Amino acid sequence: MGAIPAGVETDAGPPTAIPLRHFLVGLGFLLAGAVVGVLSSLGVLPGTAALAHVHLLLAGWVCVTILGAMTQFVPVWSGTTLYSRRLSRLQLWAVTGGLAGFVGCLLGGYYAWLPVFGGVLLVGFWTFVYNVGRTLLSVRPWDVTERHFALALGFFLVVTAFGLVLAVGYTRPVLADLPVSRSGLRDAHATLAVFGAVLTTVFGALYQLGTMFTQSDLHGLDIPLQRFEEIGYPIGVVLLATGRLFEAALVARVGGVLVALGVASLGLVLGRRLVETAVQWNPMLRRYAVSAVAMILWTVLAIPAWIADPLDPAATFGAAGTAHLLLFGIVGFVVAGTLYHVIPFIVWVDRYSDRLGFESVPMIDDLYDDRLARIDLAALVVGCGLLVLAEALPAPILGSRTTALLLFAGSLSTVGFALFAGNLFLTIRRHASGGTPSADGPGGSEFN
Repeated sequence: MGAIPAGVETDAGPPTAIPLRHFLVGLGFLLAGAVVGVLSSLGVLPGTAALAHVHLLLAGWVCVTILGAMTQFVPVWSGTTLYSRRLSRLQLWAVTGGLAGFVGCLLGGYYAWLPVFGGVLLVGFWTFVYNVGRTLLSVRPWDVTERHFALALGFFLVVTAFGLVLAVGYTRPVLADLPVSRSGLRDAHATLAVFGAVLTTVFGALYQLGTMFTQSDLHGLDIPLQRFEEIGYPIGVVLLATGRLFEAALVARVGGVLVALGVASLGLVLGRRLVETAVQWNPMLRRYAVSAVAMILWTVLAIPAWIADPLDPAATFGAAGTAHLLLFGIVGFVVAGTLYHVIPFIVWVDRYSDRLGFESVPMIDDLYDDRLARIDLAALVVGCGLLVLAEALPAPILGSRTTALLLFAGSLSTVGFALFAGNLFLTIRRHASGGTPSADGPGGSEFN
């Protein structure tokens, strides 16, 4: 792989310290979420530990990473300037503080404070939406990635509003006079969060990254698959969420089928790009391959389950027992694979880009430890596979061994995530201009 992809305007992005701070905070939430997941399987945590676990991983690791990535790469890919650097710093403080307080309330049982921290979270996410939205408005016409990102921003607005209503509902009957139930609102919130905000962002990024870093172009079957996904998938998300919100099974059923087929379409496009790749396989592409396989498998299981009963709480994320396949196998591996290139890429631009042509500089893939990357991949694949197995198999088959299997799988996954986070943190420590990111100065980034 070349040191830097062609056609990317690296000077268009904000100072490198801004996205790196997002990524480091996101990795912190990842490790916290993994630990909470292991302790939750042991039943030693108070409060609603499972909900805290999900929020740490999705709102924490995945969404904070998305905030940092969009803030950096919307200007870079679109050849424009970020609307406000100050707002990008504010969004991180608000989301980090709001989520930390929110999780603390869930674990400690301090439900009266949930609306306060939920409100702070909403401010952080809406600040991000406004900042990136104003940045996108300066770009015309939008390409497939930018269209996905614009849709994702809309989903972020709605899902955080739903989340705040749910938080207020812990202490006040806010839904008493409305034609929706708390369970319907909760299911719609989860649907818009995962399939709307997160996966729409992931799909948009993959159209850019999957071609850029395999050095291949969409052709043949890819074109109709992309067209179907770009139209059918967001319509499906809206229908699925609406059907669940108002408990309209037919609407949710149609939406669920469109969502599942959209996931399969993207999985096929990504798989074809990987098969035709013109570059040597690296940690990014290996993790994308895991995700592409998971997309197809998840779709095969989700379609019959959602046709049968899309309102079943056990089928919120597809077929019963496939939540880890979706959230870990698809989302987790895409985010991890992307970070294995994005963080070294940003560090390379900050440290080595000015030296290119004047002295020998390392390639982007030389900045991290490839052996650690292979070990963490093995740990995460096995850990994810065992979690999916434990979740999918009927309880009588495993019996008393279910808890032991979940504990082992969760512990192995935690080790994998720790190696992954440590590898990237060491990349920053060793190669950034002095260490970890601090406040950025007026003319660029500073590290301390």
